[in-house]
Amino acid sequence: MPKRTDIKSILILGAGPIVIGQACEFDYSGAQACKALREEGYRVILVNSNPATIMTDPEMADATYIEPIHWEVVRKIIEKERPDAVLPTMGGQTALNCALELERQGVLEEFGVTMIGATADAIDKAEDRRRFDVAMKKIGLDTARSGIAHNMEEALAVAADVGYPCIIRPSFTMGGTGGGIAYNREEFEEICERGLDLSPTKELLIDESLIGWKEYEMEVVRDKNDNCIIVCSIENFDAMGIHTGDSITVAPAQTLTDKEYQIMRNASMAVLREIGVETGGSNVQFSVNPKTGRLIVIEMNPRVSRSSALASKATGFPIAKVAAKLAVGYTLDELMNDITGGRTPASFEPSIDYVVTKIPRFNFEKFAGANDRLTTQMKSVGEVMAIGRTQQESLQKALRGLEVGATGFDPKVSLDDPEALTKIRRELKDAGAERIWYIADAFRAGLSVDGVFNLTNIDRWFLVQIEELVRLEEQVAELGITGLDADFLRVLKRKGFADARLAKLAGVREAEIRKLRDQYDLHPVYKRVDTCAAEFSTDTAYMYSTYEDECEANPSVDRDKIMVLGGGPNRIGQGIEFDYCCVHASLALREDGYETIMVNCNPETVSTDYDTSDRLYFEPVTLEDVLEIVRIEKPKGVIVQYGGQTPLKLARALEAAGVPVIGTSPDAIDRAEDRERFQQAVDRLKLKQPANATVTAIEMAVEKAKEIGYPLVVRPSYVLGGRAMEIVYDEADLRRYFQTAVSVSNDAPVLLDRFLDDAVEVDVDAICDGEMVLIGGIMEHIEQAGVHSGDSACSLPAYTLSQEIQDVMRQQVQKLAFELQVRGLMNVQFAVKDNEVYLIEVNPRAARTVPFVSKATGVPLAKVAARVMAGQTLAQQGVTKEIIPPYYSVKEVVLPFNKFPGVDPLLGPEMRSTGEVMGVGRTFAEAFAKAQLGSSSTMRKSGRALLSVREGGQRARS
Repeated sequence: MPKRTDIKSILILGAGPIVIGQACEFDYSGAQACKALREEGYRVILVNSNPATIMTDPEMADATYIEPIHWEVVRKIIEKERPDAVLPTMGGQTALNCALELERQGVLEEFGVTMIGATADAIDKAEDRRRFDVAMKKIGLDTARSGIAHNMEEALAVAADVGYPCIIRPSFTMGGTGGGIAYNREEFEEICERGLDLSPTKELLIDESLIGWKEYEMEVVRDKNDNCIIVCSIENFDAMGIHTGDSITVAPAQTLTDKEYQIMRNASMAVLREIGVETGGSNVQFSVNPKTGRLIVIEMNPRVSRSSALASKATGFPIAKVAAKLAVGYTLDELMNDITGGRTPASFEPSIDYVVTKIPRFNFEKFAGANDRLTTQMKSVGEVMAIGRTQQESLQKALRGLEVGATGFDPKVSLDDPEALTKIRRELKDAGAERIWYIADAFRAGLSVDGVFNLTNIDRWFLVQIEELVRLEEQVAELGITGLDADFLRVLKRKGFADARLAKLAGVREAEIRKLRDQYDLHPVYKRVDTCAAEFSTDTAYMYSTYEDECEANPSVDRDKIMVLGGGPNRIGQGIEFDYCCVHASLALREDGYETIMVNCNPETVSTDYDTSDRLYFEPVTLEDVLEIVRIEKPKGVIVQYGGQTPLKLARALEAAGVPVIGTSPDAIDRAEDRERFQQAVDRLKLKQPANATVTAIEMAVEKAKEIGYPLVVRPSYVLGGRAMEIVYDEADLRRYFQTAVSVSNDAPVLLDRFLDDAVEVDVDAICDGEMVLIGGIMEHIEQAGVHSGDSACSLPAYTLSQEIQDVMRQQVQKLAFELQVRGLMNVQFAVKDNEVYLIEVNPRAARTVPFVSKATGVPLAKVAARVMAGQTLAQQGVTKEIIPPYYSVKEVVLPFNKFPGVDPLLGPEMRSTGEVMGVGRTFAEAFAKAQLGSSSTMRKSGRALLSVREGGQRARS
């Protein structure tokens, strides 16, 4: 059937700020939905409070509201815009909860708005634990023994029935927020109290423990004619007991027999039919007892989810786009598959001839004292995805793409340590973020596959894969580089070994392994992700590397190409803001006629959508992987300044290898990052800086600190997100920092800066083309200096700074841009104390504030700067004047402390926020209040507040 004609305008609810459990995968799905519905001629109205998203770009929807996703705010938007329908399935749990509240409050009925994508009843049936249990039993599917509780008395009664350990999950929360595993009554009461507090319906589901069971997910799409397809099956590497968002996952499922898969496939479709999902995608989770084969349904999400984004990137099938079109009346057989160029319909179930591995990325080092053990509550902040022809290849590619200092299965313990085996056993039994590496250590220490299985409950098939890789490592270490003949090296590369890992094992430099591969003419080929296992040809250039014979890259030879290096997995300090910049670079350069090439390995992002760039390489952002793509594509230029620290760290090595890095040169970047070289530039320009020093040893630091004076800001060089940055107040504090926080050496100096107490911090974003400097925006921080800029709320325009002070900053930014020979974006941080301007630091790259400034001023800074890097001047683009808006925009951050109970929530120079929201108002106060509402900060009108003031006090700012 054709699309619905009774609907003319559709309201899409976004997901709001990035939080643990709900990240930028919903920007990807929301952006796809906007494009799909506008393509069909519908008027699209978007509500989202997150300025760092692509979906809130003005060209994505017909009307965009950067407003809090709160039912009362949305009601006013509905009253003004009068949409015919609301689509709540693209914005995660936030959008679903808001839509249900609009339904409950009678808003949808009042204004005649239809809910599409999923009905209120279907959402409630899937989310309400009691109704879901009843529904599953009705269709003959088993669920965990469980009970519902609305208070502590009811909860204890359920616990008495299901026994300990048991799993507690609050209703209508995401990422397992408020849940956990209780092994005794004391833990049970503590988790239940927290869960009741966090559940919007004050409801808990208490389940029998399924710890040790195998976990699977099915990504299902169904239309109104009951056409059903399984887009992808996903298997959790880790057993039940660890939240699926924190588990390593593999697609397609590797350890199911065909019979088991068909049973699960049929059960998934039955679940969608019973719940009533008729127009869109859903995720159904199953658990299987490995001893008895008992299959139970854990839950289902009647919306596009985190796993949907993974399945879309794993298969190339655009679930969100298809779901949006199904929501307006199309059926699967009426929609064509873009990847195959319309040669197959969307009802053609994807088939893949490779293996995909996802590994989560954690940031426990940011939260001293946090419980870093993995449970049913999600704690990861990002993820990496890798594609290979075998499980071993995709797993090793994912490990190096994770950017945690590992090039593969690097050892975590020394086997000479008498405590090594004890530590390995403990890490295997009680999983933390690094368990995958401890599994390899276990095999090195002599444990058997059965021994590791008994400690982890990870399927033996996966363990055998890792054991074989460990044995190969031992061979390489024994033979050395002379033992790496062409055949053996080819075997190793086909199993995913990185040059850097082989070099470490053989005791040589990485460049020597690369030279050896060149000698053997051993290079990867590139295969296409095509949804059909190469049954049909495809023009969509979505590629991954592997060591086989036939290369499908087929690069063009007659077009100017520019390659954009992405930021890899999200982490605190490097998130969606940098992906936003990468996407804008690609879009701008495509508009200008360049062929754009994106390199990234983050499945959550818009940058890894197959139609964001002309060519997409889903590869780890490492020197080896990037050089191999450059060898095939031969780009005119490579942009490293947009993906955060990840590509920046490669800049010098790429330049040394003859790769044309465009924009600000790697040497200019180094001049800003290297403290001594930067100091020379600052002295030449006669700019004021807080007293500072660079030190390479602890005693040197103590001496320099006496000269500078306390308090001091101390930090390593070349870090993002304030990693290991602290304020120290005396010598004892300084010595403790050096002993516990960092390792210092000539290669890794530590920077000391006099801390300007009681100062106002300011961020300035600018673009320089070599001839002129455009000020993008001047942002005044609301928190005082000392709180990391990424954790501070800020206002644009500045709300207390005088015009004279702002003009001084503009002049200094201009001088710095010309001195450092910036070509493209730059960010400068200042502190203002006693009406004096002090320069804190300069970053000649994209900053995390770029999306906020772009949304606040209407100037797409990342696009403008990308064109500057490609050779256009600001004058040629007609962008020469700073825009100072006649309204206030406030950026507020979202912090994850609810996931880390017991961690001191006091903010400091190390960044801890996961996301941001934006409030816009006629006055600073209105914008600030909206930002607080958008960040879910509840502002009570009365009650008690705890004010904690350190010695010396703090000046109140209002």
